[in-house]
Amino acid sequence: MGPYRPCVGVVLVNKDGKVFVGRRVGMPDGLSAWQMPQGGIDAGETPLEAARRELYEETGTDKAEFVAETRDWLCYDLPTSLIPKRWGGRYCGQRQKWFLMRFTGQDIDIDLARHEIEFDAWRWAEPAELPGLIVDFKRPVYVALLDEFREHLTR
Repeated sequence: MGPYRPCVGVVLVNKDGKVFVGRRVGMPDGLSAWQMPQGGIDAGETPLEAARRELYEETGTDKAEFVAETRDWLCYDLPTSLIPKRWGGRYCGQRQKWFLMRFTGQDIDIDLARHEIEFDAWRWAEPAELPGLIVDFKRPVYVALLDEFREHLTR
């Protein structure tokens, strides 16, 4: 097993307490494709800078205020069958720092086509829906996020 890829994730919450999820393009058959914005940390970036960049690249908006970040890094392992197919087989999974941000814009500010398209659809989901939307191997991370960010996810 290789090392974990350093990454960030964003829990983007709207004024109604719902969370942005996008339907990921190019997922293998049979895997749930809905997830929150996430991605790698570029050289020289802080995790928060990477989170803001990933949010903008994946949603087309930067209209968000920082609220909180996870105390620790959260990890998940890729299924063995996916390791050779992801990131050239260099990583066994991801080590993620997650940020909760409050969306300050309007739905029209979200533009999935502003950059390279990573999501082909999006919607606002109830926080309790999140674990059921993500692929099984990432589910423990989403459960941990709901627990840690609980106070910020209530209306």
